[in-house]
This record gives sequence, C-alpha cells and structure tokens, in this order.
Amino acid sequence: MTTTGSLHQAVWQTADTYLRGVVPRQAYGDYILPFTVLRRLECLLKPNKPEVLKTLKKTKFPESMWPGLIRAEHDLAFYNSSELSLEVIAGSDDQVKQGMLSYLGSFSPNVRVIWGAFKFPELLNKLEENNVLWGVVKHFAGIDLSDETLGENAMGDLFENLMYRSFSENGQVAGEFYTPRDAIRMMVDVLLNSDDDGLRGKAPARTVYDPTAGTGGMLLIAKRAMEELNPRIEVSVYGQEMMAESLALGKSDLIVAGISPDAIREGDTLSVDRYEDELFDYVLANPPYGTDWKRSKDSVVNEARIEGSRFSHGLPPVSDGQMLFLCHIVHKLKEREPGTTKGGRAGVVTNGSPLFTGGPGSGPDQIRNWLINNNLIDAIIALPTEMFYNTGIATYVWILDKNKEPKRDGKIQLIDATRIWTPMRKSMGNKRREFTEQDRKSIVNLYDAFEDADPEYSKVVTPDELGFVDVPMYRVMRYSVNITDDTVSSAMEHKQALTGHEAIVRSCEGLAWNDLPTHLRKAAKTAGLKMGVGLLGHIMDAVAVEDTNAPEAIDHKGNRVIDKASRITERIHLTKDVDEHMKREVLPFAPDLVWDMAESKVGYEIPMTRLFYKPEEMPSLEELDAEIEAVLDSIRSRFNEVKE
Repeated sequence: MTTTGSLHQAVWQTADTYLRGVVPRQAYGDYILPFTVLRRLECLLKPNKPEVLKTLKKTKFPESMWPGLIRAEHDLAFYNSSELSLEVIAGSDDQVKQGMLSYLGSFSPNVRVIWGAFKFPELLNKLEENNVLWGVVKHFAGIDLSDETLGENAMGDLFENLMYRSFSENGQVAGEFYTPRDAIRMMVDVLLNSDDDGLRGKAPARTVYDPTAGTGGMLLIAKRAMEELNPRIEVSVYGQEMMAESLALGKSDLIVAGISPDAIREGDTLSVDRYEDELFDYVLANPPYGTDWKRSKDSVVNEARIEGSRFSHGLPPVSDGQMLFLCHIVHKLKEREPGTTKGGRAGVVTNGSPLFTGGPGSGPDQIRNWLINNNLIDAIIALPTEMFYNTGIATYVWILDKNKEPKRDGKIQLIDATRIWTPMRKSMGNKRREFTEQDRKSIVNLYDAFEDADPEYSKVVTPDELGFVDVPMYRVMRYSVNITDDTVSSAMEHKQALTGHEAIVRSCEGLAWNDLPTHLRKAAKTAGLKMGVGLLGHIMDAVAVEDTNAPEAIDHKGNRVIDKASRITERIHLTKDVDEHMKREVLPFAPDLVWDMAESKVGYEIPMTRLFYKPEEMPSLEELDAEIEAVLDSIRSRFNEVKE
C-alpha cells in the first residue's frame, strides 16, 4: 500500500536521482512542481481518456470549440487530445523531448497556459542537454497520483509540501505564494460560525472568492470546510492573481483538486476587477503587506473619483495597498437580505498598518471611518507572531460582514489570539507556531461567546470607542508694555506711521497692554492722526514683552492672543466630553492653555495592542529585598574567596 509519506519521498527523489549536478539545488522545485502537476493531470484524465479521444476523433467542430464540447459531453474542465502519456513517451528513448512537447501541446488551452508559466519547454531542453530527461519522465510515469491512491486533501498536502520545499531551497519567500493552512482554516472556521444553520440546509450553494489568490489555498480550504459541514453543498470558487508564477501554481492547485483552472483569472485586481458584475458569499484574502500600488495608480485614482466606487472611500499612501484591498473586498460581498442570514462575509489578513496608520482626515483614516461607521467590521483577531512563512511580524484577521447577527449589530469584537498557539515540531521559514484544532476551537469559542467572552482575550467596542477627536491647544500670551528707544523705533517702522505717531507711542508707557487699543485710538484722534487697524496691531506687537504676571493678552479685536508655535494636540475619545476632559486632565496642569474646536479633527484607530496591554507586575518590597540580599551574599562570598 502506497502511503502519502512514500509518495512525498518518491516525488522529491527526482532531485537526488536526476537533478543533482544538473541544475542548482535552488532550482529543484522549478522542475519537480510542473512534472508533479503533469502526472496528477494524467492520472485524473486516465479513466475518461478513451471516451474523450473517441469524441474528438468523430467531431467536426473546430479545435477552438473543443473545450465546450468536452465540458458538455464528459463534464471535464480540461482534457488531452493525444494518445501519448508519460509511460508511452518513456517507452521510446530517442524522441523523448519531441514526445513531451507534443504531449504538452495536446492539453486544453487552459492547461497550456500553466505550462507556459512554468516555462516547461525550457526545462525539457535543460534536462535533454544533460541526458536525464528520459530518466525524469520514466520516474514520474511510475508514481501513482490517481484519486484512488491520493485523495484531494492528501494531494493538497503533497502539493503544499512540494511548494514549501521548492521555495525554501531557492530562498524565495513562501508567503508570497500561499498562506499556511492552519491560519486559513481558523479564518474559515470563524467565517462559517454565523452561517452554520444555512450551510446545513438540504441543498445549499455558496460562492468563495479570493482577489489575491496565489496558489488557491484559501479557496480550496474554504470549499473543503463547507463540504465537511454538508456533503450536499455546492461550492463555487473564484479567484484573481497577477503574478505569472503564482497564477500557474494556483491553477495547478485547483486542477490537482479536480476544479477547473479557469476559476482563477489573470490580472491586477486593483486595476481591473475580472469579476466586476459578481458578488460573493465569502471572500478570503491575504493581500501583500507594504507593497506599493504604483502600477495600479492611474486606474485606482480615476475610479476613486466615481462616487460609490470601490475606491471612493479614501486612498492610502501609494507605498501600501492593503487598505485598497479591504475596500475592494467589501464591494465584492453580497448585500444583506433583511430577515435572512444572507449577506457576504470576509476574512482578510493584514499587518498592523491598516489599524492605525494615518492621521485624522487622511486616506487610511477615511477608509477606517467608512468601515467602522457603516457597521462593516464584525471582528478583528490579533494572531500570534511567527505564524507565516515569510514574516514573523504581528498580523491581524479582519472579519467583515454585510449582515451581522442581531447581537453583534453596531459593535466590533476585538480578539487577542496572540497567546493561542502550539509550537511546531519543525519550523518552516519564519513559521514556528501553528493552530491545532483545539487552538482553532478556542478562538471560535471566544468569537461565539461575544460579550460573554473572557475579557483578557476579547473586548467588544462601539464605533465611538474607536473614534477620537484631536483638539489643538495653545498657550495664551501675557504681555506688559515696554517703551524704549528700540521698541519705539520698531513701532514706527510701518508705512502708515507719521512723525506725530511717535509721541503717541511713547505715551503708552505704564499702561496695561490690553488697554492699548483704546488709548492709541483716543490719542490719535486727539492729535488729528489716523490709527488704522494695521498700524494699531503693529504698534501693539512692537511694544509687547512677555510677562507671566500680566493678565491674558487680548488683541484689538477682543480675541485672546495665542502662541501658534506652542500648539500641542490633545486626543480625546468620542465617548468623552471635551470640556470636561480639559477641566479634569489639562487645565489643572497647564491653566494657560486654550483650545479651539473649530480646528479639531475626528479620526478612528483600532489600538489592539493598547487595549490588551497588561502591565508587568512589579515585584513586592519583600521580593526586592530578597533579591538584593542574594546579590550581596554573592558579592561577600567572592570577596572572601579573593581575601583567602
């Protein structure tokens, strides 16, 4: 009996037997992955191939119509029109490359795209030049990758293992291509939690979409999870991916699972939505962290000008497109149907940046404002570090929902799952921790308990609790009058100042600064001179000197004079009264500060780290005394040793 482990070994044995010394070690995966996909396809097509060939031989349809014909006649999403197979090609050792090229070219167009992305013909040339092509073909012809030997899930495990080994050998960051299955399954478990009843119906149907599909792992795991809940469910998957290699791997992964490769379409999701007119029940995504969107900028900016479009809610810095994907994903969720559980849900992985980056009124803040105040965020889950292959940084899962359960309406649950993990027996890149089934249950239980969950791990907040107002504060100036030859000279440096104004300026000596407007106007009138607003303000500034004992300075318009350079900002939660906060938290310590609500700005942030921060307990005095005494004992002991 063939075991999964032995198949893993047999597939990777290609490297040791045929590739060593022929291609660099870091390139092993470039050869093993496409041959594995080819052999899997061959095994999947084998039971129906005689009938398919019979259909193609007798048809009068042009080749361009064959995909539709085979789908209609045999319910197959892909096919091969050749009598060839790896076994047949391996039986002839003199025309192996020509046979392989002919065989690859006989697959349906949607599979030939994959061979092109893998650069399969170039790989064949390299193997032939080194006289190992026949051996590799014969080796794979002898590996049984049929459904009977290797079911869908087992084949998925094999494929993921091969991808990881390939990327780790050549130093590529595996996370660019796929997300660990345990993290995906946790997201799926939470997403499905509020739809359990609907999923268990007689013949439910659900759609799943991933705008950054990579290798299709999120789509497949979501599909399998729903099929576990209800074998009668019909799950349709959809994806989009712009990187050629990722696209090839994604299409391959779908084929390996028996799904049409056409389910993942090529293209930059931000520039062109390949599913523009479609909405989905579930969306899962792990957009790239901190990756710029320069290539998409023109189309994104143009679309943002259209009210109600995907990107009309705000634009983040060009240096990071994560929040654009959040906006796109919300627009791809099915709308709410009142009185039902229908309404799209999404799980999106991001780093910490979308939670707090950008000040009030900035693009990121506008997007957060829209998400929070439109009741679109159901929960945010802080994941443990070291969960992903290519990064050890803090990551978060956003659970978005177009139709929240009544008890969750108008609220957002924040879950701290940073301490819920199990160490891996063997690390894979940066991934040293994983979610076991029990770990996933613990997180789902926290989500399900909602307001009754352990507050050490879960907090439920309202939009106002995440909102704040930034209030600018200034120091009020206090002036007395300083009449000297220099200040008088400075006061006279104004285009409206005449010779007669000098005496008026000198007459201000001994006056309070706040009394200057009345005095200057009256003295000028008596002298038959004009005292325009500009000259008045200039004289007051020229003779002013800071005096902490003077009363608050009032200008000629009756306004308090503030020091613009002293501006500081006080951040106050929307749940608090600004005036009360200032009286309690600011004025007792800085009584000269004033604030202007006209200049204030409202913003939103999701401070996960601060909300769950637990200060480290200080040791008691007794413990400190004991530690000090232990150190002193150690010093005494060493001193005695030296002394002896």
